[in-house]
This record gives sequence, C-alpha cells and structure tokens, in this order.
Amino acid sequence: MGLFDKNPFGHNLFIKKWLIRILALLSHQRYKRFNTLEIEGSEIIRNLPNKNVLFVSNHQTYFADVVAMFHVFNASLSGREDSIKNLGYIWQPKLNMYYVAAAETMKKSLLTKIMAYAGSVSVERTWRSEGQDVKRQVKMSDISSIGKALNDGWVITFPQGTTTPWKPLRKGTAHIIKKYKPVVVPVVIDGFRRSFDKKGLRIKKKGILQSLVIKEPLQIDYENESSESIIEKLEYAIEQHPSFLKVISKQDLLAFEEENKQRKWKKN
Repeated sequence: MGLFDKNPFGHNLFIKKWLIRILALLSHQRYKRFNTLEIEGSEIIRNLPNKNVLFVSNHQTYFADVVAMFHVFNASLSGREDSIKNLGYIWQPKLNMYYVAAAETMKKSLLTKIMAYAGSVSVERTWRSEGQDVKRQVKMSDISSIGKALNDGWVITFPQGTTTPWKPLRKGTAHIIKKYKPVVVPVVIDGFRRSFDKKGLRIKKKGILQSLVIKEPLQIDYENESSESIIEKLEYAIEQHPSFLKVISKQDLLAFEEENKQRKWKKN
C-alpha cells in the first residue's frame, strides 16, 4: 500500500488505517474489560471472498455494534478463534470494509465524521429525517454507493434502519441483494442495548454479557427469488421475524418497551 493510495470513495488508505487502529485501541476494553463479548463463527469469516460480501445484522446501538464487528472480523482474519484477545490483529486491518449509516448521523460531530472516514457508506434515509417521519424516494446514488463498496470489499448493513427491535426490514436491502448478488452473511448481536447508551458511545452498565454470532451465508436465488421472500429469509436469519415475538417472555417485552420510553423521554 502506497502512502497516497485511495479507495473508490477517495479516502486515503494510510489515513484510514491509522484511524481504524486508533479507534480500535480506544474501544477494545469496552468489549474485553468492562463487559464480555462472546463470539461465534470466526471460521466463517476466514472462508469468505475478499469482496462482494454483505453482512446483514439486527441493530442495537448506533456505533457499538459496528465497532464490535470491525474488531471481530479483523481478529478472525488474523487467526483468532472466537476471540478478540491481543489487539495486535488491528495493526493490519482489512481496509476494504464498510458499513451503511444515515448521512445525517455521520455529519453531527467531529467523532462521527472520523468514524465515517474509517468506513461509512452514508445514505439518506427515506423514512426518517431529523427525528421526524418522512416519505421520500430512494436515491439511486445511495444504491450505487453501496454497490461500489461491495465491488471493493465487505459491507455491513442494518436493514431495519432503527435500533428498535422487531421492526420490519427495509425492502431496499432485497433490491441491493438482487442487483449486486453478494454473499449474504447474517449476524445476530445481543447485549449491546443493555451495556451502552443508544449511540453506543457511553458505557451504561458494566458486567454485561454481549454476544455476536456470525451465521453461514444464506442460499439465495438472485434471479428468481422475490424481494418479499428474501426479506423474510433475512428476518428469520437475524432473528427479527415477528414469529420470534411468540417466544419472547412478557417480562422481556415489558423491559424493551420501558427502555424505549426512557429513551424517548430523555430525547425530548
């Protein structure tokens, strides 16, 4: 890698490498010391192609989820077995790894702008803006940006577009899958909502067991399978299909509802 090499988005790879190293150093203890991160599926990461891979995950915080994935994916590629011990794995991070995020979120502060440079594919949300519900057309430039990232490497996306559990998946994800035909890898996370604040920047509670499970790539018929069928398959894979509500205890549901009320109250 040359000093002035850039990725398809014009970001200098030398700068990006150092940003990832620094952010990893600052965040590592959040998953190793203050809380415990239980990992499954590292061997799946090592068997994936170098590009055109789409990770589809449920969402619990704005940033802690994706930062954990950067740790786990890089550690797995460096030979760690379901572990992020020994931060040396981040010295040579995978630079062609991206995550989809709302453009308005990534422009809010210096920290979010730094995190955007480290790997964000920023898109304009079609259903929400500045805390208000909206309805607008999908920007084809956003679809193209995700395609550009897939052509270069790996992309992490949260198709619910919200940290609220069991919300419907956005159909745009199925459109991207049918258009670019990536390897689709489901990821299921848990514990981040309890251990971090909504943004995932502040530790809310210590001693929480977090989990990150990487599942086998989905079998998808890109040409013949309908978008609805793909969405349903994704909902089951990331354990966000409505049927999962039937096996969630009433106590847990009430806890989720109360937590969402508290967040809304604090925001207002």
